[in-house]
Amino acid sequence: MAAFASCSLLSSPCLKKTSQSSLSWKFPLSSAFRVAVALPRSKRSVPRFVVLAMDAKPTVLVAEKLGEAGLNLLKDFANVDCSYNLSPEELCTKISLCDALIVRSGTKVSRDVFESSGGRLKVVGRAGVGIDNVDLAAATEHGCLVVNAPTANTVAAAEHGIALLTAMSRNIAQADASVKAGKWQRSKYVGVSLVGKTLAVMGFGKVGSEVARRAKGLGMHVIAHDPYAPADRARAIGVELVSFDEAIATADFISLHMPLTSATSKILNDETFAKMKKGVHIINVARGGVIDEAALVKALDAGIVAQAALDVFTEEPPPKDNKLVRHEKVTVTPHLGASTMEAQEGVAIEIAEAVVGALKGELAATAVNAPMVPAEVLMELKPFVKLAEKLGRLAVQLVAGGSGVKSIKVTYASARAPEDLDTRLLRAMITKGLIEPISSVFVNLVNADFTAKQRGLQITEERIILDGSPESPLEFIQVQIANVESRFASAISESGEVKVEGRVKDGIPHLTKVGSFEVDVSLEGNIILCRQVDQPGMIGKVGSILGEENVNVSFMSVGRIAPRKHAVMAIGVDEQPSKETLKKIGEIPAVEEFVFLKL
Repeated sequence: MAAFASCSLLSSPCLKKTSQSSLSWKFPLSSAFRVAVALPRSKRSVPRFVVLAMDAKPTVLVAEKLGEAGLNLLKDFANVDCSYNLSPEELCTKISLCDALIVRSGTKVSRDVFESSGGRLKVVGRAGVGIDNVDLAAATEHGCLVVNAPTANTVAAAEHGIALLTAMSRNIAQADASVKAGKWQRSKYVGVSLVGKTLAVMGFGKVGSEVARRAKGLGMHVIAHDPYAPADRARAIGVELVSFDEAIATADFISLHMPLTSATSKILNDETFAKMKKGVHIINVARGGVIDEAALVKALDAGIVAQAALDVFTEEPPPKDNKLVRHEKVTVTPHLGASTMEAQEGVAIEIAEAVVGALKGELAATAVNAPMVPAEVLMELKPFVKLAEKLGRLAVQLVAGGSGVKSIKVTYASARAPEDLDTRLLRAMITKGLIEPISSVFVNLVNADFTAKQRGLQITEERIILDGSPESPLEFIQVQIANVESRFASAISESGEVKVEGRVKDGIPHLTKVGSFEVDVSLEGNIILCRQVDQPGMIGKVGSILGEENVNVSFMSVGRIAPRKHAVMAIGVDEQPSKETLKKIGEIPAVEEFVFLKL
């Protein structure tokens, strides 16, 4: 079977492979077209090239069934390809022509998928909570955002957990099958009451806490284990947080609500079952892999575990001869945790909105491989995010060629306490601004830290706590690059670093300091910086040269040390001036140095 790779079509006259592991090539064709390269599995076969007209809309591949409301949202913005039950090979073939991929739990989004995308895949949407079927490390390395839908199916999953809890305690499934088989075995299916019993909720996130609320309503004593859960949130609903060992040793019922990670894989095993109270009941609506299924069968046979109710399995669907599924003390359902009509539509809408937002370049509150920032904080930080990236771009362009950028210091000035200002997103965007102008790498908030580390950048952060009202999250951001020479000597601060500083004014980012010179210019379009002797007529001379060349000036600001001394003029321009225009500016006798910076 051939594998397809999509290709950017640039003006290069030659056919060139972009990397050893990538399936992407560049072709000298118009940007109105895209090339798909069919790579045969046989080395002796010749690759086939297909030129495809590019649509203005992005393409979203929906690999598993999604609610109609979500599909309609996607179709309003993108071309939607609903292709279900794809094999891994088929998924890798299709993905090179897609900008986004939406899956549920049944599709594995492996490293091969990201490598086969040729860099085009920008976002993977997981319609649900768990993301263990997505290779997050590979997604991050390839700059692909992964978003999920963590809220829409919370209630449905919690309700299913409670349904399994009550059905198991009263032998509902077994009694139903018995009656339908023509039997009437009342004495065989005597259950246990829930009132006064201890339920251990293992994983006190959204679903776990909702299960706890409902179990309290049933009269159960609820304890919980979660190393990351805040104790005050647990106390608010009458739940005590305890250690893992205490939870499993004292519980009559154990309900699992933890993600599947290397730390939680087979966390219930022979050793942990041996620590449990004899006759314990197990409920799992989380992930099958958190239980060692062979160990659970042994614990059931030994009477350590009285009953189990399972919605998830290590392998789905499980083999027909699976001993756990066929065990008479086990109640099973086919991964129905999120399967209510309301949850299906809610998840579809939530993931569609997240994917569309990501494709628009908006910040995602449900990103799982990027700084997790609440939606209200994202809105507040939005202009500062733009400022952070612009300052990074300015700072790195001020570095002279040949200077190795390694040490960067970022300073945030704010009246807010450190715990009330999350700077991870800002740091990521500064990193994006620093790296993109001097490399061919596309950096986003997903792979910013990874890319910085890969290039040996050491980014340190410092906070200046100001007096005053904390109404605005930040007063200014300052970026300094140490141990480098500058293309614009005036950008070197008194302590020897390239330094730029900026603020947000009326929602628009402004450059307010270069080196030791204070300026005030909007960070829109491009900027020309000139160091000059401070004398009358300089603004007019520079403005006239730009006007004659039809270059529109958007802003102009002059910062000086003292009257008739040196000054720095910052000029915002909409277009990039020609070399001849810049040369004319440099030939003005009072101009000592200048630099053009692209934003």
